[in-house]
Amino acid sequence: MQLKVTNSPFTEEQAELINRLLPTLTDTQTQWLGGFLTFYRNGAAASEAAVALQAPVLESAPQAVSAVPAAPREATILFGSQTGNAQRLSSKLAAKLKEQGFEVTLSAMNQYKTKELKNAAHLFIIASTHGEGDPPDNAITFHEFLYGKRAPKLQGLKFSVLALGDTSYEFFCKTGKDFDARLEELGAERLVERVDCDLDFEGPAADWFANVVNALNADTGSAAAAASAGGAPAVSAELTSGESIYTRSNPFRAEVLTSLNLNGRGSDRETRHLEISLEGSGLSYEPGDCVGIYPENDPALVDAIISYMNWDGEEVVVQGKDGDEGQLRTALQRQYEITVLTKPLLEKSAAFTDSSELAKLILPENKEAMRAYVSGRDLLDLLQEHGPWKLSPAELVSILRKLPPRLYSIASSLKANPEEVHVTIRKVQYESNGRERFGVCSSQAAERLEEGDTLPIFIQQNPNFKLPANGDTPVIMIGPGTGVAPFRAFLEEREELGSEGKTWLFYGDRHFVTDFLYQTDWQRMLKDGVLTNLDVAFSRDTEEKVYVQNRMLEHAEELYAWIQEGAHIYVCGDEKHMAHDVHAALLQIIEQQGGLTPEAAAAYVEQLQTEQRYQRDVY
Repeated sequence: MQLKVTNSPFTEEQAELINRLLPTLTDTQTQWLGGFLTFYRNGAAASEAAVALQAPVLESAPQAVSAVPAAPREATILFGSQTGNAQRLSSKLAAKLKEQGFEVTLSAMNQYKTKELKNAAHLFIIASTHGEGDPPDNAITFHEFLYGKRAPKLQGLKFSVLALGDTSYEFFCKTGKDFDARLEELGAERLVERVDCDLDFEGPAADWFANVVNALNADTGSAAAAASAGGAPAVSAELTSGESIYTRSNPFRAEVLTSLNLNGRGSDRETRHLEISLEGSGLSYEPGDCVGIYPENDPALVDAIISYMNWDGEEVVVQGKDGDEGQLRTALQRQYEITVLTKPLLEKSAAFTDSSELAKLILPENKEAMRAYVSGRDLLDLLQEHGPWKLSPAELVSILRKLPPRLYSIASSLKANPEEVHVTIRKVQYESNGRERFGVCSSQAAERLEEGDTLPIFIQQNPNFKLPANGDTPVIMIGPGTGVAPFRAFLEEREELGSEGKTWLFYGDRHFVTDFLYQTDWQRMLKDGVLTNLDVAFSRDTEEKVYVQNRMLEHAEELYAWIQEGAHIYVCGDEKHMAHDVHAALLQIIEQQGGLTPEAAAAYVEQLQTEQRYQRDVY
């Protein structure tokens, strides 16, 4: 857009200067400049304004007249987090704003006193989306409050939302979008536009951080502070003494010490127990945390894609960090996701083919057909079914998203296993659309990973899945299948600490003989008194299928007594079915044993979650 002298108050020379400047500005610079002009208009002297611009002061510069008072330098940051990413980002934003002199309130959504919301001046929400568009556990009550009758009018509140999600899910970033829309409906003003992040969230989050800092400084009349904020702040916090240099963006190459198949002979499943060395990394963890593994795609699938497109696997397509990483074959194997189709990928790929079917598939009215198509298909399917392609190798990788790390609950205590981390990985294998499909990391662990090989790893803390600080507190653990992994860590930790609190494990799988993961560990812990109660459910060993929730209901009276004694409840594993069934069983037990109405039982469970006595690590 060009400024014309004929319809503006500027001289021709001024208009020329403005027209030369505006096209060169980034969004952040434009936003900052708006704040700077407000700062000048609202009472800054020309000398102060010049300092903010880092420019010389003209002696003849006029003194600005004081006008509207600046907004208070305070910020409220609320997070909704399941695995800890949103919480970590919130802590880093809080630290950044405190550096800028802001008074910051930082809180999980379920810990925040909602009556304070109408008094807040600036609200920043960082929220992930869980499952199929649901809020994370610690965001449920706040989400319900905002959409309920008691939600206040929020005129005067300025806000922004950072949404975390995964584009392979239909309801990408839905929780963040919900908060963003509802705050606007309640009269709040958007200070910075919402940013929706895919699994590779570091870059977009850093940009959002920068925009928030600059916009907030501008809104509170501190242009000098906005100028001193400089460019986009790094998302990663400054390392403190003793903290490892190895992170999500700089993983550690860790040696695999042990790889064992936990399933017995004759099982139709394969579950790998990996023991990984942390020696020399400086990495540490607590029970409940996760280890992130950057896997590699199946070389056979990579070769099939290259062969079908008649490409040269050695062609350089990206600037790699070292040597041959820029070559097509290595890029597809190590850097890019090729086993999952997403809506953004189909939309981008449509530009490189004349396929009418693909063009029809991406239309908004064909949402159901899109969902059905992407389920169980991969990049090779897309290329085979919607050609011919006008697509070069470099263009292909430009539309693919980065291969995300896989997160696994840690199955060991660092106190019991110094400089080691253990994980439990079940091989994913199934048939879809006429081809065998394999989980990326699980098939690598089961088929191609040997003892002595290395894996790029990092530790992801999960502050929402932690043992009670008091070792005398009873603990109830519900973890069928690989969901039992963190409870091995919990019990090893309690054993090392000499904790006296009672422990109760509910475990389930298909068959007792072949699928009882870590059976010898549980038997030893029972014998030694580390594990007080063990109840198991093997669904395929009886005519009527029995699951962990059935075992819970069988022991309802004792379970309720433990809860009344202050027990903490932990659930880990499948979110779609198991976690919902376990939650329903817990509600039923509390309702019946406590003599409560369904509404009172739900409130009771909600209070357990608020007190962090009911924690879930479900996926």
